[in-house]
Amino acid sequence: MSTLPEYRVSPDEYLRVERAAESKSEYDDGNVVAMAGASLRHNLTVGGIVRSLGNRLGDRCMVLPSDMKVRVLNPTRFFYPDVSVICDPPRFADDERDVLLNPLIVIEVLSEATASFDRGRKFLSYQAIDSLLEYVLVSAEHPLVEHYRREKSHWIYTKSEGLDSSIALPAAACEVPLREIYYQLEFESAS
Repeated sequence: MSTLPEYRVSPDEYLRVERAAESKSEYDDGNVVAMAGASLRHNLTVGGIVRSLGNRLGDRCMVLPSDMKVRVLNPTRFFYPDVSVICDPPRFADDERDVLLNPLIVIEVLSEATASFDRGRKFLSYQAIDSLLEYVLVSAEHPLVEHYRREKSHWIYTKSEGLDSSIALPAAACEVPLREIYYQLEFESAS
């Protein structure tokens, strides 16, 4: 019995097809991975993050929603983070200006389907980006934010939980109350 050979796509081929596509796909070292649609809770959480950060950072930083690709090298990967923050002039992969090379902060909103990938392979990949100083994981199901901050060659973990807490983002010199991130969401109270 024979199997079909694995077909790998080059980064240039991925970008050519992705830029013309109606749906989004990420690229993982030759493999193209289709992205599923996001739930209402996920989208409301992303909206709360973008709104809160945009209000706090004003024009000193850019807060980019999930349509901006971020490239990781060695191996080459292209991801669509839920939110990216950049405070230096943006650097792009090419003249299309749709592939960011220098995010300062990357934020992913966790879903049941993506949580292990976001915590594992994706986080390990993002660590190869020299400009990245903070990686933030936000739950859409509970008022919970996990924060990783680069300190030299280490990543320092902190957790903020509950609507009355906040998350400090030192790279952008701001603090975000969880109540603002989740302002449109309701949570079941613990009994």
